[in-house]
Amino acid sequence: MVNIGYHSAKIQAKFLRSIYKSNLSAIVSFPIKQSRQVPIKVYALSCERDLPEQVASLRSFLRYVGIPEAFIIMSDGSYTHESIQLLKKVHPCVDVQLLTKFQREDLPPSVYEYASQQAMGKKLAALMSIPIDGSTLYTDSDILFFKGASDLADLASSTDKNTYYLPDCKNSLDSRLIYEDIEKQDPINAGFILFKKALDWSEPVQRLGKLSESPNYFSEQTIVNLTIKRNHGVALAKDKYIMNVDDQFMYPDKFATKKIAMRHYVNDVRHKFWLSTFFKP
Repeated sequence: MVNIGYHSAKIQAKFLRSIYKSNLSAIVSFPIKQSRQVPIKVYALSCERDLPEQVASLRSFLRYVGIPEAFIIMSDGSYTHESIQLLKKVHPCVDVQLLTKFQREDLPPSVYEYASQQAMGKKLAALMSIPIDGSTLYTDSDILFFKGASDLADLASSTDKNTYYLPDCKNSLDSRLIYEDIEKQDPINAGFILFKKALDWSEPVQRLGKLSESPNYFSEQTIVNLTIKRNHGVALAKDKYIMNVDDQFMYPDKFATKKIAMRHYVNDVRHKFWLSTFFKP
């Protein structure tokens, strides 16, 4: 039996994305009604393919969280000059930096090798290179922020030194990097991390260097999972910070409400990103 709601949502989302993409030059010039200043620096890694998502994500952050000290977009190298200028037009706080120039020069060789092979390796290099000086957020480009995101502004302003992470809804880990069963419990999603202090990445990255075969798509998330747990990270509230795909085959966005802070629209539910962008509660 054909799931009409699911397929209708996919078709509608594709159409909405095309409209958004074709009007980017106008959209980036639309004023954002926000005056709240938030003591946080934000970093995102994205590429030319995801330009529409990056613009929508960025604008939703500014609208619902506030104006950060800086919003730095790390380019994987594919962004064109025109796209970089579009991103910068969204707000004066935005800067775009080439990842190869942004990343640290003292990372372990295994990280550079991983970065040269796969996109997720680039993300690991980016995460390990982010300077942590006060509240610092990493966010993927397929994340939208909602009215409840004032909670994130409060977290950024608090004086604690915790690392806050997004709990994952399923185990998406590289089993070769897992040494004990307990390390698979309560998995962490690497798409959204609020840092309050620098992390010690050494032991999980040593495991990467010991792999006899090449890292895979989930190696980066596994290293993030291990590192944050070893640094005693704190889980964000699952009812406000949404990483869930239970509504994948439903037409509506089951979790998009005025009360949530954000939702990570991973591949399974990426089409809902555009439904929520156009029809936000």
